Amino acid sequence: MSIGIGVIGTGVMGAEHARILRHETPGAHLAGIFDADVARAQAVASGATVFSNPQSLIASDQIDAIVIASPDSTHASLTRACIAAGKPVLCEKPLASSAADALDVVQAEVGLGRRLIQVGYMRRFDPGYREIKRVKDAGHLGRAVLLHNVHRNARAPDWFNGPMAITNSFVHEIDVSRWLLGSEMVSAHVEAGPGGEPLMIMMKTDKDEIVSTEVFVNASYGYHVHVELVGRQGTISLAPASLTLLNRDRAGGLSYPNNWVPRFEEAYRRQMADWVSAVKTGASVGASAWDGYVASAIAEQVAEALAGGGVATLKYGPRPPLYD
Repeated sequence: MSIGIGVIGTGVMGAEHARILRHETPGAHLAGIFDADVARAQAVASGATVFSNPQSLIASDQIDAIVIASPDSTHASLTRACIAAGKPVLCEKPLASSAADALDVVQAEVGLGRRLIQVGYMRRFDPGYREIKRVKDAGHLGRAVLLHNVHRNARAPDWFNGPMAITNSFVHEIDVSRWLLGSEMVSAHVEAGPGGEPLMIMMKTDKDEIVSTEVFVNASYGYHVHVELVGRQGTISLAPASLTLLNRDRAGGLSYPNNWVPRFEEAYRRQMADWVSAVKTGASVGASAWDGYVASAIAEQVAEALAGGGVATLKYGPRPPLYD
């Protein structure tokens, strides 16, 4: 049976989720759309019902599960509404615009007594990241010692300012580092380069592993992420993500996309397929609401450290049993 999915928000990510649902997700169909821009919603709907507000979409009998890709400030209230309606959610990161609001969502889900929320940290579904985790978990590298991350964007939009390099970009490295290592972050040290970037963030885990991350949101040449895991008996890293090597005008090399969507196209496709399967079976996959809260809590504390002394002892409380 095909399940009806409603998408709230039809910007870059909402439109991509809608496309994946229409063309690349067996067992599900795009049943409803909402966007504050009605014309944009209608352009993406392609036959799906366009709702006049997100509450009516969530409540509709046509909608079995919801993808939230609206502005960050709406995520907490919309996920709580989905919890109240008992409907599964795939919510784009961040789970909320503040750690406090994210914790409120966690508490609402804990109160319900079952997991409905998956947060869209899609790197967990990327084939390269998955292979690194498989090799690490199989013990082929020995004990993990270092995890090196690189996160570079071609350029940040005008509205991307203040601590957003940490709270909107670095959150991906927080989540994927916790997932790859199976560890919790306990401390952080952050430094900014001349003019405020790039950022270099070093975290220590509860297993004494070191996690280093460069965040450079105006790197000019393209969108580029990389990771290398160093163990006592070997290392493993992502291979170049470019599909081709171009030789032209006496030069040759890799190509880089302008943003994250082409780089993680397969990850988004796998994320949606696995989420739809989980909705059908009642299972849980991907990053939980608790993972979303922890990523936001760490990011906020790192941002505070950047504005202060550069060092933070990370705190985010005990994990509720629902997420064990």
